[in-house]
Amino acid sequence: MDQSVQFLTPEESAAVDTALLSSPEKFLTRLTLSTAKLLRYIAEDCETSVDQLTNEQIIDWFEKDARVKREQGVSAAVLKWQSEDVGDV
Repeated sequence: MDQSVQFLTPEESAAVDTALLSSPEKFLTRLTLSTAKLLRYIAEDCETSVDQLTNEQIIDWFEKDARVKREQGVSAAVLKWQSEDVGDV
């Protein structure tokens, strides 16, 4: 799998910016676009289709990516953020 995957391009973000939406709606739109791409990525990694993905497969995938991040560093993981970046959620 390509480890340099980008879940929201600058062009897509700019298109959301020009949409006639409130700030919360723009945030939700960006989140939804990114999530759709991430789900397609996870489905490909699990060798299934998005509509066949189970909650367990998604959770397992996140656990695997977190393990890679812990063991090999953030640059080896698919999701490049660190827990300090999102605060105490």
